[in-house]
Amino acid sequence: MKRRLLVSMSIVALSVGNAFATGGDCSGLPNAGQLRLHLITAAGWTNPPIGGTVGGLFNGTRMWAAVVNRDGEICAFATSTSDPTQVWPGSQAIAKAKAYTANAFSLDTTNGGFPLSTARLYTFTQPGHSLWSLGQSNLFNPRFLAEPDGEHGGERKIAGGLIFFGGGVALYTGTKIVGGLGVSGDTSCADHEIAKRVRHVAGLNPPGGPTVDDITYTVPDRASPFTHPKCLNTYRNGVSLGTEANATGY
Repeated sequence: MKRRLLVSMSIVALSVGNAFATGGDCSGLPNAGQLRLHLITAAGWTNPPIGGTVGGLFNGTRMWAAVVNRDGEICAFATSTSDPTQVWPGSQAIAKAKAYTANAFSLDTTNGGFPLSTARLYTFTQPGHSLWSLGQSNLFNPRFLAEPDGEHGGERKIAGGLIFFGGGVALYTGTKIVGGLGVSGDTSCADHEIAKRVRHVAGLNPPGGPTVDDITYTVPDRASPFTHPKCLNTYRNGVSLGTEANATGY
């Protein structure tokens, strides 16, 4: 009897262990191959309301992208180039952290919840504002980075990391959030343009469409806690908005 009890307890323990090991669900989210195709499509997207010139340094053609599920686990990551070393190596970590951030601070759109892109978190997290130092609450784990030409780098692991500038958007199936997407490899403004296009092409927009959590600027928009500074060669939805102001003294 004692032996049977120990065996039963072992089976239960193994089942619980496997439940944690398998983690969240990545079904319905883009895999690495799909993610790369979506990045390429996004850079050349011309259809309204979000198509047109991307701007920035490379017009959105040299990008890392990463997808996490609702549990924050990395489901897929890819570059838009066939040679990953021709995208900024530092952008892999940034893309993964943006995906984690967009998922971490967005909710189902029922009962008052809403998507919150990383672009809209910028002002909140600056010195003197209400969420200053939030980025220290969940640091990125570099163990889950892949070599630029590697195939694996933290799949089904939670890399964490919090980043508060353009390029991260939440992913939805209907009113339900299912994960986050992060894009990096250009200016933060261009990153956001590509991210919302990739989400749109993937069919994972939140209710309200691809611009419901769009990046906003003090000009031409009004100043608010959700505004983001302009970047070099800033475009939004194909419309030129100019460039960021020169630093004082230049």
